[in-house]
Amino acid sequence: MFETFYPDEYEDSTFVIDFDKKYEEGYRGVIFDIDNTLVEHGVDADQRAIDFFEQLKAIGFESCLLSNNQEERVLRFNKDVNTKYIYNAHKPSRKNYRKAMELMHTDESNTLFVGDQLFTDVWGAKRTGIHSILVKPIDKKEEIQIVLKRYLERIVLFFYERRKKQQH
Repeated sequence: MFETFYPDEYEDSTFVIDFDKKYEEGYRGVIFDIDNTLVEHGVDADQRAIDFFEQLKAIGFESCLLSNNQEERVLRFNKDVNTKYIYNAHKPSRKNYRKAMELMHTDESNTLFVGDQLFTDVWGAKRTGIHSILVKPIDKKEEIQIVLKRYLERIVLFFYERRKKQQH
């Protein structure tokens, strides 16, 4: 019933994903949400995020930020990370997932998406045919509209986790 929203993978954090292994598996581009995926909501890139993007470049990955935020917010985060970006992305619309792949010169077969929300990030990636990795939000303090979505996400994740246990 909720399979449409199931991520391909579910991790505790962006920073525990084995990107070396993902590269070995053939992935070449990674699209990231920013807030609560790479840093707390509204925060500039910290040293961990800066080092992380350097590590991705060293592995050989192209990357692109895909955010529903306005340009000012995305530019503030990106000034020290220095990657491709799309602001006001209207996730889960497929249009800007495709644009991100164009910017990175990748396609659905070799692109990953990493984000913290099921109904925007993951659903948009799945609708576009991109391998999706859901991560747990970095910060528990969120805007009210996101808090409300989190209640619905918990229901979907309950069934997702139950299915995963049945498959193992």
